[in-house]
Amino acid sequence: MGKEFGKPVIIVNFKTYLEGLGDKALTLAKYAEKVSERTGVYIGVAAQPVDVRLLASNSSTPVYSQHVDGVGPGAYTGRIVAEALLDAGAVGSLINHSERRLKLSEIDEVIRRLDGFGLISVVCSNTPPVSAAAAALNPDMVAVEPPELIGTGIAVSKAKPEIVSDTVEAIKRVNPRVTVLCGAGITRGEDVGAAIRLGSEGVLVASGVVKAGDPGRVLGELAEHAQSAMR
Repeated sequence: MGKEFGKPVIIVNFKTYLEGLGDKALTLAKYAEKVSERTGVYIGVAAQPVDVRLLASNSSTPVYSQHVDGVGPGAYTGRIVAEALLDAGAVGSLINHSERRLKLSEIDEVIRRLDGFGLISVVCSNTPPVSAAAAALNPDMVAVEPPELIGTGIAVSKAKPEIVSDTVEAIKRVNPRVTVLCGAGITRGEDVGAAIRLGSEGVLVASGVVKAGDPGRVLGELAEHAQSAMR
């Protein structure tokens, strides 16, 4: 499938919200598909592994897994291997989300395994120094998210703009090819616009879209502001 994604980037993490499971997950992926086609913004969705095949088979939206392990096929139980994601139609995976932390050595192994199959790696981090360390491992994207703001509706791009700008600077100094995203509390178009003006190339969002009363409208607003701010 290859590593293809334009900028700006919006990735919607469905987490384990009931609004993002099964057929509801597919409905959200369809919203993302329509908004992406209309705005030209790259919009991916991070689904639970059990829903990856459903979404990838029934929409053109890039589908990411929420987690993958650094092991290969073999005598492992309860693990997710990159080969399974590839077979299911995923384009990549989130790595090291604040709700599913990994050691640096594990992050390195996962990035290497995903890269070996042409899958996109999106490493989550919490501070500029951690982001720089992640960037040194050569992932495709790094998304900085201060844990204390996740799910609060208080946007990192407004509450802690220095986190975004300092992360961009730290990552680009270490590895200019890495695409920098930010997340935590992103719920409105102006939050995305502010993030991009701070140097971010996109956002990682979750409840602001998944649990919205009208997720299609919200996603459209985010994409329109992202596109406008990127010009």
